[in-house]
Amino acid sequence: MAKNHFIVPTLPLGTVTVARLGAGNAVGDRYSDVDVGKFVKLAGESRYDLTAVGNPIEGVVVAVETATSNGYSVGSVLTDDDSRIFATADGLQATPGTGVIAVGDYVVTGTVVAKGTAMSGYPKVCKATSQTFGAFAWRVVSLGQVGTGAAGTTIVIERV
Repeated sequence: MAKNHFIVPTLPLGTVTVARLGAGNAVGDRYSDVDVGKFVKLAGESRYDLTAVGNPIEGVVVAVETATSNGYSVGSVLTDDDSRIFATADGLQATPGTGVIAVGDYVVTGTVVAKGTAMSGYPKVCKATSQTFGAFAWRVVSLGQVGTGAAGTTIVIERV
């Protein structure tokens, strides 16, 4: 039987924080519009940078400005509790690409797309097998229309 209802992200997404973005303030460190939707973590004073595989998710880039601040990109980062976004299931933390994610599972950053490269879908998440994300916990609240949680399926995650 097909599902008739499941949790999806709604607008507004939640509160966003305006911050500097990137590993540094060199031209090659700057973000662009193709970096919107990627996961970030606090990297320095008023600055976020992309997460790596297995990192806790501290925020999601929702906008990037063309202007800079002291050479850094400037953008908006979704960091609000109870925010929901679409994500792509990417298996287990220890074995990205393999395994199944279930409703209620906590997740961390899955396979990442490099800065400056467009994503072909939603950001990837892995089931957290190490519960070391402190205050930056995201969990699965819907397995979407497919409903399997297998690697490659679209799911909905929520910050708790």
